[in-house]
Amino acid sequence: MSETPLNGRKERRPDWAALLIAIALAVLAGVIAWDASTLRVTANYSGIGPQTFPYVVAAFLFILAIWTVFEAVRGEFPEREHDEIGPIAWIVGGLAAQMMLLNVAGFSIATGLLFAATARGFGQRKFYLSIPIGIGLSYVVWVLFAKLLQLSLPAGPLENLLFK
Repeated sequence: MSETPLNGRKERRPDWAALLIAIALAVLAGVIAWDASTLRVTANYSGIGPQTFPYVVAAFLFILAIWTVFEAVRGEFPEREHDEIGPIAWIVGGLAAQMMLLNVAGFSIATGLLFAATARGFGQRKFYLSIPIGIGLSYVVWVLFAKLLQLSLPAGPLENLLFK
């Protein structure tokens, strides 16, 4: 016996992951709309103020949530690839390390370690190359933002050693 119905089509099942994403989009739209409604705004002559753009974003997110529900129920999302946990763990671990080390080690070292962990997640196994390259690139970014653009990025021992 075949598993296809009499009409010859495969039975569609809802995509539960897409339904969860639709729910998350609708909740995010609601939070943005609620937050915009709490803004204390004085009236201006045009009627467009700081509340307008958040309401527009919330409306688009809500429309996207409804669209995602329809697509999930129709079951026509393409099949997703299998996730490999190893590379994801390296990248998430690098982000966690950067967040923990940012105020202690400074921007260059923390972001350089994130660079190396992300490179490892993408297959680069030579930490002796990726760590110094990442720290060097991050230091250049720190100099551009902190010294030339006068933006505040956390300075650590490396930044304090070279810029006293």
